[in-house]
Amino acid sequence: MSLSRLRCVVKYDLVKVRPSSALVAKFGPCAGREVSTSSKRCAVAQQNTKPDWNRAVSEAEKIVGYPTSFLSLRWVLSDEIANVALHLRKLVGSNHPLLKTAKNLLYNGKNNMQAWGLIVLLVSKAAGHSPEIPDMEQDKAAGVLHSQRALAEVAEMIRTSHLVHKGLVNMNVRQVLAGEPDDMLFGNKIALLSGDYLLANSCTELANLRNQELVELMSSAVRDLVEAEFLGDRDQQNNPLPSRPLPEEQREAASEWDCILSPLPMSGVEGCARREWAARHVLAAGALLGKSCSAALKLAGHKPALQTQGYLFGCHLALAWQAFLDLEAFTGPEPASFSLVGAPLAFTLEARPELYSYIEAGKKSVHDVDYHALYEAVLAGDGIARTQALQREHSGRARDVLRRFPRGDARTALANIIVAMNP
Repeated sequence: MSLSRLRCVVKYDLVKVRPSSALVAKFGPCAGREVSTSSKRCAVAQQNTKPDWNRAVSEAEKIVGYPTSFLSLRWVLSDEIANVALHLRKLVGSNHPLLKTAKNLLYNGKNNMQAWGLIVLLVSKAAGHSPEIPDMEQDKAAGVLHSQRALAEVAEMIRTSHLVHKGLVNMNVRQVLAGEPDDMLFGNKIALLSGDYLLANSCTELANLRNQELVELMSSAVRDLVEAEFLGDRDQQNNPLPSRPLPEEQREAASEWDCILSPLPMSGVEGCARREWAARHVLAAGALLGKSCSAALKLAGHKPALQTQGYLFGCHLALAWQAFLDLEAFTGPEPASFSLVGAPLAFTLEARPELYSYIEAGKKSVHDVDYHALYEAVLAGDGIARTQALQREHSGRARDVLRRFPRGDARTALANIIVAMNP
């Protein structure tokens, strides 16, 4: 197996940086002014041929030396990871979610985006570093710092550990006594231990950077990942369910999401489809990517204003990618199931609140939801069109942040990735 396919297995100033109110007035931490995507694109986005996803990522990896130097063999070939892989084979044939997680982590295609570390390194190279950085701390061949490479590895391991932990299955006493879920119980142990192992190693690597402010920033990203699991309703297997749409006059006043380090305020989130979707996925993905990019710029000696732009870029990129994933279920044959907290369904429920009765049927299990009826409702409404507009909006704002960086191959590679993820 190639190193690039194994990539995901192993895996500022203390000042509160406050984006301007224009960035947060309407859409949360990633809101900003409208962006023109017809002009001022990066050079790559003006090309006639749209970049292929795998090619865009492959070329980006070459720019920062990602496959050989980021994916450290000490993680892939360690005794702990080897033992996890050995025990994971025992779950083959069972229905434990950890198998699906492992498959998604290993799958090197457009259907998943685990290259958080690659994005961090590209942002690091695109922004450059302060001339005061000593030569011995620079990886001159790749154009990044050794500390930035370590930070990228930390970000990837935190994300991977979170995905592995999400593979835990809720067990009830009756099943355990009946002796039915032996595979599930064993799978839970493997998911818990392997996720803890990756998270513990990420903490060790982060501490080795010897930067207290960086530790605080990345710790807040872990906090956000946890808070994402407690946002809104859940079924008995902890699958997320959307909140009931509320008329605009019944919603709480929305508060600004104007600080990177502080917890995300939840006022005005429940019952508002667009804001709830943004909050859910900023916490679950955007915060980690954004704060990792911000931390990388801090390590390079950049000012807090540019660190903020790194955070916003990560949030926009993660939200644009999530919108793409939400659209996938509605661009081909009808799937057996799809995300109930995806943007197309959220917008459809907002327009037709009576459809929420189908969501309530899934309080015990999402398998009790009539997915066909919801699927037909999404196709008949404007949820898909609004999600496509949402993706274009975040992609455009990510490109707008990119224009603040000097022109170069890293900036072009990031623009290629943005263009390649659009339908």
